[in-house]
Amino acid sequence: MGIKRVIEMPLHLKKMELLRFGRDFKPDEEIILRDYLAIERTRLANERTLLSYIRSSLYLLLAGIAFFQLEAFPNFKFLAFLSLVFSVVFMAIGIFRFALLKRSLKRLYYVSERKSKK
Repeated sequence: MGIKRVIEMPLHLKKMELLRFGRDFKPDEEIILRDYLAIERTRLANERTLLSYIRSSLYLLLAGIAFFQLEAFPNFKFLAFLSLVFSVVFMAIGIFRFALLKRSLKRLYYVSERKSKK
């Protein structure tokens, strides 16, 4: 997306562009080996990112449980609840982004396969 296009775009459309997680693009020619390998690298990176979200979510879950166990500091209860909420939020965002990119990659691969068979 060019800088000139962003500057001329109305503000509500700029926000919509920023809020979209997936960027759909359409291939204009068939996939060659280099492109296929790039898709595989992206798929593996997507899985690695999902595992990172899960790891962060589990760390926040453990931190929340640990804060609940601290009886000497009753003020940490709020921090414990906040940690548990963020744990659930991280997990949901991670799964959502994983599914979105996986669907986008699958669509890209199948569209290019149909073009190459014609």
